[in-house]
Amino acid sequence: MAVDVKSLVKEILDGGYVMSLATADDDGVWASDVIFVHDDDFNIYWMSNVNVRHSKALAQNPQAAGTITLSGRGENSRGIQFAGAAEKVESIGAGLLVRYFLKRGIPLPKEGEMTEGESWYVIKPKKIDVIDEKLFGYGKQKIEL
Repeated sequence: MAVDVKSLVKEILDGGYVMSLATADDDGVWASDVIFVHDDDFNIYWMSNVNVRHSKALAQNPQAAGTITLSGRGENSRGIQFAGAAEKVESIGAGLLVRYFLKRGIPLPKEGEMTEGESWYVIKPKKIDVIDEKLFGYGKQKIEL
């Protein structure tokens, strides 16, 4: 049975809540958990304060990696690992904005109400490894974007 790996990636992105984001700066590598949303091209967006370590690291070095995992005790582990370039963006589309705040369970801010120091970021993966123990055992399926 052939598996549509891109559809599986979309299912994982749709089902995920937190992304572990890995960055590197002069002090070494660093991982941070952020709440995310994604678009149809697998670009992943999150909001962070510009003064936190991972945001400062991205200003120096846009190369980043991340993981999103859907698993629980006794369940089929599913997730993705990815790498690509990340950057600060001025805004995200209205649909993504609404999905982000619904996911967080907080009211959508009024225009101009963004918390001071908060900015949007996006990572555009160049490759994604898909993990699904039920479908692939301990192997991975890869897609290049």
